[in-house]
Amino acid sequence: MEKPRVVLGVSGGIAAYKACELLRRLTESGHDVRVVPTGASLNFVGAATWSALSGNPVSTEVWDGVHEVPHVRIGQAADLVVVAPATADMLAKAAHGLADDLLTNTLLTARCPVVFAPAMHTEMWEHPATQENVATLRRRGAVVIEPAVGRLTGVDTGKGRLPDPGEIFEVCRRVLTRGPGVPDLAGRHVVISAGGTREPLDPVRYLGNRSSGKQGYALARTAVARGARVTLIEANTGLPDPAGADIVRAGTAVQLREAVLEAAAGADVVVMAAAVADFRPAAYATGKIKKKDGQEPAPIELVRNPDILAEVAAGRVRPGQLVVGFAAETDDVLANGREKLRRKGCDLLVVNEVGERKTFGSEENEAVVLAADGGETAVPYGPKEALADTVWDLVAARFR
Repeated sequence: MEKPRVVLGVSGGIAAYKACELLRRLTESGHDVRVVPTGASLNFVGAATWSALSGNPVSTEVWDGVHEVPHVRIGQAADLVVVAPATADMLAKAAHGLADDLLTNTLLTARCPVVFAPAMHTEMWEHPATQENVATLRRRGAVVIEPAVGRLTGVDTGKGRLPDPGEIFEVCRRVLTRGPGVPDLAGRHVVISAGGTREPLDPVRYLGNRSSGKQGYALARTAVARGARVTLIEANTGLPDPAGADIVRAGTAVQLREAVLEAAAGADVVVMAAAVADFRPAAYATGKIKKKDGQEPAPIELVRNPDILAEVAAGRVRPGQLVVGFAAETDDVLANGREKLRRKGCDLLVVNEVGERKTFGSEENEAVVLAADGGETAVPYGPKEALADTVWDLVAARFR
């Protein structure tokens, strides 16, 4: 089979060196990659490096190999164009249709999916001009990944860091799988909770659960690839941040509730994939609870945690807001799931069977998605990404 053809555009930012890792992942996974750098980017990584790593010729000018009409042919032949890093200057040129080098010409001629991975200082990213350019590109169907938060050039820290190349690759892989067309979640803000809450008993112990957060992260990654703006509220996962998601950390059920309610106020969809502890210790011991010879430990009194899913479903602040819940069951799975759907008041409920060696921590899942209108969608055993896409298919259909 013919290899998928990817154009990797590299613009002139210090993060250009990280694109080498993205290029390696693309080529090693069977893609034919043509690197098109800007002239400014060659101050950071030279043309020889790109040519050696890609196995293809590298040029920045429309005048090289004129007989092949590269400023037209490269974009026409591509299955995907990804620009990483995409500087503020590059986003502005792309939004306004400027074409003063080979990369900007390629962007104008491409009819395939286009992904931008911005990287710049926080002030540049937050400037109204940049935000308007990003909104324009997204409106046209491009996937513009939200930059990460972290260390920037020099001592600066903030939003504007290039996401991890491995996570950018995952976005590209998913976008390639879906093919051309405006992403069906473009313009939507989705809030996703993931992981498992931990309820402190003393400074070293807690009540928790086996949730790894992998299903929630799969939902976040697939939503980004489908054009959504994603807020991921993570509880104790230890997983790498998905490219393009705004990350909010939460530890306990109470903290998760506060974060979800705040984010839900501006969301089109809220997906409660996190495993929220139903109970927490009534009292917190400020010192480690000691084991005493000859004595049994004192009973631990528990109190109920807030029901975040029911609260969000009952208190929707935006017209048409969709709420998706998850139900982890060990017996009478569908019967319990249908009762939970009725009780919680959500639009969709993903019901799956869990256990010590089932679902939690696994890369695969199997579920049935129940709908408030009576629909049932079975998702066979397979990657959690497949279940995530089924959920977004059902969500997108309801928006249509």
